[in-house]
Amino acid sequence: MRKSKLLTVLVAAVLGVSMVGCGTSGGGSSSSGSASSVANKDKPLCWFNRQPSNSSTGELDTTALNFNKDTYYVGFDANQGAELQGQMVLDYIKKNIDKIDRNGDGVIGYVLAIGDIGHNDSIARTCGVRSALGTAVEKDGSVDSSPAGTNVDGTSKAVKDATLEVNGKTYTIRELASQEMKNSAGATWDAATAGNAIGTWTASFGKQIDVVVSNNDGMGMSMFNAWAKDNKVPTFGYDANSDAVAAIAEGYGGTISQHADVQAYLTLRVLRNALDGVDIDTGIGTPDDAGNCLTKDEDYRYSEEERSYYALNVAVTADNYKDFTDSTKIYDKVSNQLDSGKSAEKKVWLNIYNASDNFLSSTYQPLLEKYDDLLNLKVDYIGGDGQTESNITNRLGNPSEYDAFAINMVKTDNAASYTSILSK
Repeated sequence: MRKSKLLTVLVAAVLGVSMVGCGTSGGGSSSSGSASSVANKDKPLCWFNRQPSNSSTGELDTTALNFNKDTYYVGFDANQGAELQGQMVLDYIKKNIDKIDRNGDGVIGYVLAIGDIGHNDSIARTCGVRSALGTAVEKDGSVDSSPAGTNVDGTSKAVKDATLEVNGKTYTIRELASQEMKNSAGATWDAATAGNAIGTWTASFGKQIDVVVSNNDGMGMSMFNAWAKDNKVPTFGYDANSDAVAAIAEGYGGTISQHADVQAYLTLRVLRNALDGVDIDTGIGTPDDAGNCLTKDEDYRYSEEERSYYALNVAVTADNYKDFTDSTKIYDKVSNQLDSGKSAEKKVWLNIYNASDNFLSSTYQPLLEKYDDLLNLKVDYIGGDGQTESNITNRLGNPSEYDAFAINMVKTDNAASYTSILSK
């Protein structure tokens, strides 16, 4: 299998990489080497994993999403997944109500690891958990996703105490603490920071913690391994990373599969379709010549207005986790090789915002590396530091070398950092 290793292209002479993916490469010619004859601003561009948007308001960056006629976004349905995660936690509490209140004080206390206070997915997951557990507070017409800080006494204004009646007994549900897991260098969704946070929290009020919840599995597993596993406290994450799925057998409460196999396929498929000049739905909602086809409203949904494909989520618990043990297995429905005579090899530049991110590096990229072969795409994978956009854009020196681009930003606000380079 052809696998351009992460950071392989960091050689000084190849400082070029550009990120514009998902669309038709001028006229849809499938002849090899078309990159040099097509303006960079007209090449397919696919934003993925981080949807161009205002990190404060969540408003979509329509300029970035409409950079050219072949620009798309691929991600997952954040709200649907967030609701699933919250319901999964609530269902677990109800099912295990007789033993979950560890100190018997009638208060079911949970702590929450927030990934990035300015990231729409992180905001949705925080809101989803709070809404399901009844601890959500309205602010400006929507659920407040702000970190509560330490809230052992229940006085935080970001959340409120909730009541839950099970088997004739009423319990209080309280968010004991929550914070953004951001390290000193500025990297968000930081697993090490989450591990340190659980240490601080447990030193102060550990006996009151009955449930650990995280915006993702990277942070969740850090807290699980640091404390929750040994203390038999259920931990809930998001992403269905292989280590988290395996940990369900050891007491990890559950996680959410955001159908990374579907997302990875769509990320490269929209580029392939654009480069081939075929209908964008080919191999997605409409079978291609090889028989690849997803099921709409089961595997994904598409918003034409937002130019966005969203994979649908699945809850992974003790009941079904054995079906998700290999997070890098490609999806059977879209596992057929394309004919190179009809879809000639093309070169794609793709970046991962943080080479250390567990989900993207251990699940998403391995899937991409399998799909790039099936779709006849030669992909250069670039790994960022998770902190600054310039760490990635500094390697966009020669976008003309590529036929298409896929961009995973550090911050959702920063689409212009990339499109300005592609517009030159």
